Amino acid sequence: MRLPRITSLAVLMMFVVTSVWLVLVVLSPYLVPEGTLTDLSGVVGMRDNAEAFSDLDLLPRAVYTIGDSQCHQISERSYFLNGNQMPFCSRDLGLFIGLAVASGVAVFVTTSVNPLLLLLGLVPIGIDGGLQAVTDYESTNPLRITTGVIAGISLALLLALFLVALKDEADRKREQSETDSVGDNRKS
Repeated sequence: MRLPRITSLAVLMMFVVTSVWLVLVVLSPYLVPEGTLTDLSGVVGMRDNAEAFSDLDLLPRAVYTIGDSQCHQISERSYFLNGNQMPFCSRDLGLFIGLAVASGVAVFVTTSVNPLLLLLGLVPIGIDGGLQAVTDYESTNPLRITTGVIAGISLALLLALFLVALKDEADRKREQSETDSVGDNRKS
């Protein structure tokens, strides 16, 4: 039985990093005593909950601290596991899921999708999040996670296309260099 061909080591690394991150985000609420973190609502770009994380073990404290500085963590817009709010909102969780799943597929499957078409995958998250930011519209967690997954898939496939193109270009240059070297040896 022949193993599938890996498209790019960089794409494989992207898959490993996004998968490990997703596992850490999902696992963190279970590494905290049940019911400890129930309302982390705050503002993006600020550390609103440092005191709530001070007694946590290193791993969940690190993940929650990153979430605190990078996500609003509004409790109504987040899922709860083990009676604890997750470190990131449902939309961010969707992004992480989409990034991990699509990069996992891209490790073994080279897509030839037009990059502009992949950018269309960002439209749903833009509409949902944008409307919510400028109107009274309130999205739902299932819609937030769905638009996040779609955007994450689009971003991962776009990045994978870029990484594979870089690898292919490097391979072409190496082959051309080897061909030129063989030609120079024949002239000598």
